[in-house]
Amino acid sequence: MITEQKRKVLDLFAEGRRFYKLMQFEEARDAFGKALAVDPADGPSREYYKRCGEYVQNPPPEDWDGVYQMKTK
Repeated sequence: MITEQKRKVLDLFAEGRRFYKLMQFEEARDAFGKALAVDPADGPSREYYKRCGEYVQNPPPEDWDGVYQMKTK
């Protein structure tokens, strides 16, 4: 059974992913931030929040396929 809190996190994460795929990184980061406000330990939201911050600063090319390229090991 999924708790109401987890359902909210999942819904906010899905919203963030929709924005992420559309390259709307500020909106995506906002959704992932809201998910983290509900559950600060949510690893996927934390990772995507971080990625969105990077993409706001350095956007990917227009033909970006959605794949995240790690910069460090």
